[in-house]
This record gives sequence, structure tokens and C-alpha cells, in this order.
Amino acid sequence: MRRFSSYLIIAALLGAGPVFADEANFSGATTDALAHHDPIHWVSVEQIEKSLEGQPPMTVGFDVDDTVLFSSPCFFYGQQKYSPGSYDYLKNDAFWTDINANCDINYSIPKEVAAKLIAMHTKRGDTIYFITGRTKSPGERLTETIKRDFKMEKINAVVFTAGDSTKTSFLRDHGVKIYYGDADGDMRQAMEIGARPIRVLRASNTTYKPMPKNGGLGEEVIIDSDH
Repeated sequence: MRRFSSYLIIAALLGAGPVFADEANFSGATTDALAHHDPIHWVSVEQIEKSLEGQPPMTVGFDVDDTVLFSSPCFFYGQQKYSPGSYDYLKNDAFWTDINANCDINYSIPKEVAAKLIAMHTKRGDTIYFITGRTKSPGERLTETIKRDFKMEKINAVVFTAGDSTKTSFLRDHGVKIYYGDADGDMRQAMEIGARPIRVLRASNTTYKPMPKNGGLGEEVIIDSDH
């Protein structure tokens, strides 16, 4: 019996035989699970640029939070300061004044994918608008923050909509042809006006939960765009 046990140990170490153990203690995936992929239309920034070859300059739009900027540090700060444990801070004008004028310029992190997209559209001569559902407040420096972080020579002032219908109206009235966003609402708004919806992945450590189902509306999704 001892010889048999010793053989099993040696064989396991050498990879020459099975190890009898409780398989429930190990994590892993079946072949079916590994082979399954959701039917998502993945694209790269380079592929988007390629698809626009030969097309004249156009108007494109970007959502801001979780699309252009990783602004969760500011929203986390705002919740702790204005309504710990609840989302009431989002209804507080003092919070919006604080974040728009002070927090973004110091603590929001520019997303790498946004830098690539902005550079690509600037090179093409496209008109770029940054459109946010935030509440507008006096002394906003969000426009200044985006201009600085993405090294833009000129920039249209950030458009504050504070409402889905207002954002949709702006997209339609300004003839936006491509709209980048992280939320399902962004994709639906683009589709509603006949624009091309392109999803930017939300970072996994965002404060904006629950997470959306990327590609669930049939939109294109940019690979590696969570950062």
C-alpha cells in the first residue's frame, strides 16, 4: 500500500499519471465554456479609421464620463462628501458645481482610447462635440480639462444636457454621424437619430453600476477601451 501511494505521488509530480483529488476544490472551465463567445462586433480604433477613408469631414460626439474621462474618483468623493451611502448627491447642485469646477481638472483620468479617437478625428478634420448628461454649473472647467488632457488646440465647449431627451435633440440638431459612449442610453440615442453607435468599455472599477451589456444592442464595441 505504501509503495502504491508513493508511486501516485511521484507520478503526479512527474505528470505521468492522474491525481486522485476532490475536483470540486479546483476552479476551471469546460471546453464548451471556453469555446463560447458572445456575438459582439469588436472593432479597433484603426478599423474605425479605415472605415472612414474617403468620407468627408463629419460631426462626431463623445459622451464624457467613462468614455473620455475615468471620473469615478470625483463621483466617489462627491458621494462621501454630500450623501454618504446614497445617490442623493447626484441631485445636489453643490456637488455638480464642485465636480465641474474643481475635481475633474485634478483627479479625473483621461482614457487612452479617447486620446486615440480624438487624435484620429482631429486628423480627419472632423467637428468634435463632448456631450454629457451632467447638470451644468457656473465656473465649469470640464472643457478646460478635456482640452488640456487631450492636447487639443481648439475645442467646442462641453455640452451639458442633464437629460436623455436633451442629449438626443443635440445629436440630431447638430448632425452627429458617430457617437461614442459607454452606456446603453448613449447607444440608443445614437440609433434614434440614425448615427453610428460605437461603444467604449466602462472600466471594471467604475462607480457607475450596474455594468452594461456591451454589444447587446448590436453596436460596435472598441477592444481594450476600458482604459
